Amino acid sequence: MDTSHLTESSGNVHAILTEGLTKTFGESDVVSALDLVVPRNSVFGFLGPNGAGKTTTMKMLLGLTRPSSGSGSVYGMDIIAQSPAVRRRIGYLPQDPKFYGHMTARETLRFAAGFFFVGPKDGIESRVSEMLELVGLSEKDDRPVKTFSGGEMQRLGIAQAQIHKPDLLILDEPAAALDPLGRRDVLAILERLKETSTVFYSTHILDDVQRVSDAVCILRDGRAAAQGSIEELLTENGRTTYEVVARGNLDGARNLLDAEPWVDEVVIDGDNTSGTLRIRVLDADQAEAHLQRLLLADDSLVISEFKRRKPDLEDVFVSVVEGTTDA
Repeated sequence: MDTSHLTESSGNVHAILTEGLTKTFGESDVVSALDLVVPRNSVFGFLGPNGAGKTTTMKMLLGLTRPSSGSGSVYGMDIIAQSPAVRRRIGYLPQDPKFYGHMTARETLRFAAGFFFVGPKDGIESRVSEMLELVGLSEKDDRPVKTFSGGEMQRLGIAQAQIHKPDLLILDEPAAALDPLGRRDVLAILERLKETSTVFYSTHILDDVQRVSDAVCILRDGRAAAQGSIEELLTENGRTTYEVVARGNLDGARNLLDAEPWVDEVVIDGDNTSGTLRIRVLDADQAEAHLQRLLLADDSLVISEFKRRKPDLEDVFVSVVEGTTDA
């Protein structure tokens, strides 16, 4: 495996850089020729349906499984040849973190710091207090972990992953099992962490990704089907959708619009006489020029609302995973 191109100079810009990273089990590629580019001090969302290869990719970055081919680096260090040094730069939170229930939050972090913290011993206590403050557990530091809620357990897990001041945090579904308030707290922590670290996390909650991520990669069948900033993906991959609330012959309006080459799909939410036309278009410029004019020219329609809905990450994700878009 040629890793000569993965130098510290490239790591000056990128926290993670992979080229052709591949993992094969039997005759199947679970991860196939994956090129990842993760900027430093960013929150990077790693997305994909179940079985797309997210966990296997994380294991390769962590040195828990060896790539079949290709190469990768973390902060300029090769993930195979320099695996021990790479792991010292990473904090990891599994999807379902486990702790000793009888230990308190402070004891848990002190225990973890004994393995991973680099620095003077008298700095451990100040670091533990700093992490408890970061994740909002300072007032519960002496409670047994077995009494914690799911959200508190996740926040403690983030504190443990961050205890040794890693440059890169790899988090597997950090907010998946949480209620909206718990997710809000975790997302706020992720935003603060990028001031000192890079956050690379997998999730299936697309609203959360759009809210806090600087960039994303969407996997499909082990390949990067789309990758870039949130703004880039919404612009390049999202289909523009218009919503028109109307009364009249909605079926006739749908047939009229279906005949236009710049219209992708028309869905009626309601019945044939009253409801909402959801019009997904392939060419936003053509739609701006002609859509409203076509509908207003139909005497059988009475339009009460007309608006353009900005594409969201769910639109992009569905389009990419279903194979109608690549980027």
